[in-house]
Amino acid sequence: MRSPDDLYAVVPAGGSGTRLWPLSRAAHPKFFQPLTGTARSLLQATFDRLRPLVGPERICVVTGVDHAAGVARQLPELPEHNIMVEPAPRDSCAAIALAAAIIERRHPGALMASFAADHLIQDEEVFRRTVVEATAGASDGLLMTVGIMPTRPETGYGYVQCSEKVRPSTVQKVAKYREKPPLDVAKQFVESGKYLWNAGMFIWRTDVFLARLAEYRPDIAKLIQEIAAAWGTPQGAEVLGTLWPTVPRIAVEYAVMEPAAADGRVGTVPGDFGWSDIGDFETVATLLGSDESEATVVDLSGEPAEGPSVVGLDSDGLVVLPRRGRVVAALDVHDLIVVDTEDALLLCRRDRAQDIKKLIELLRERGAEAHV
Repeated sequence: MRSPDDLYAVVPAGGSGTRLWPLSRAAHPKFFQPLTGTARSLLQATFDRLRPLVGPERICVVTGVDHAAGVARQLPELPEHNIMVEPAPRDSCAAIALAAAIIERRHPGALMASFAADHLIQDEEVFRRTVVEATAGASDGLLMTVGIMPTRPETGYGYVQCSEKVRPSTVQKVAKYREKPPLDVAKQFVESGKYLWNAGMFIWRTDVFLARLAEYRPDIAKLIQEIAAAWGTPQGAEVLGTLWPTVPRIAVEYAVMEPAAADGRVGTVPGDFGWSDIGDFETVATLLGSDESEATVVDLSGEPAEGPSVVGLDSDGLVVLPRRGRVVAALDVHDLIVVDTEDALLLCRRDRAQDIKKLIELLRERGAEAHV
C-alpha cells in the first residue's frame, strides 16, 4: 500500500524519560538510548520506520536546544532545515502545532503524521500499512489517531473510546478520550471492545488541524502562526525567543483532540503492530531482558560479556541493568530494580517503579542537578 505523495512525518523528540533514570537523563534522554534490541537508538529506529513512508526530506524532528546537536548527529541523513528547535518545552500542542504551521507554509494542505521519538514497534510493515489506512480519513477532513489494540487492562495509558466496537483496518469515529483509569474501569474498557490505548499517534491535513486549533485555542494558534510566519527569516530567532515562552503549555489531546472528538471530528484506525512506549524498567526488562543468575538482566552495552555481570544467591524478582566492567552481586534480596551507571546507582522496589520520577524532584531539591 503506497503512502500519499504529500505525506510528511513529524517526530516530537522531547522529555527526559524520568521513570528510566538514571539510564535516561535530561542531557541524554530516552530517545537517544539503544532500547531497541540493536545498536540503533529509539530515535534512529523511529527514523528507520518512517523513511519508507515519506523519505528523509519529508521527516521533521521537533526538539529542544539541548538535543538539536544530538538529533543531527544520530540522523545525518535528515536535512538540517527539518530539525525544528524549540527554545524550551511547552508540551505537545505547541511542538506539533509549530511543525504543522511550518509544513503548511512549505506545502499547503499537506498530510502530516506525528509519532513520538521514543516508542518501539515490532511489526513495522503493519505499522506503515495502518498509517496509510489512516490517511484516507485525514484526507476527508478528520483529525485521525492510531489507537492501539489493548492486550491487557492497563492503568498507565489513556484510552480512546470508539463510537462502536473496534474493527481492524477501518476508519471509525472517536466518541471520547478517556483518562488513565483505575484497574476495574480498565477491565470494563477492554471487555467492551470499544476502547483503544492512546499512543499519541496523529494523522491530519495541516490546514484542517490549524483550523481546529484556531477554533478551540485561538490564543495558541495566533502565537504559532506569528512564529511560523517569521521562521527562516532574519527576524525568526528574535520572534521565536520572544513569543515561544508565552505559548500556553498544554497537551494536544486537551487542546484540540478532546473538543474535536466531542464535535465528531476525530477518527481512528486500530493499530495492532506490537507497540510499546518503553515507559519504565519493567517494560525494558520484558522487551530486552534475559534471565540469568536469578535475575532479569538487561545489557545495553552491545559488547560481548567476558564473564557474569550479575551473580545472585537466594534472590528472585530482580531486574538489573549492570554497568560494563562491574559485577552486581545480590544476596537474599527480592523484587528489586538495580540500575548501575557511571555516576549514579538506583535501587528500587519493583512495585515502586512508577515513582522513580519523584527521585528526580528530590535530587533537584538537594542540589544534585548534575546527576539529573
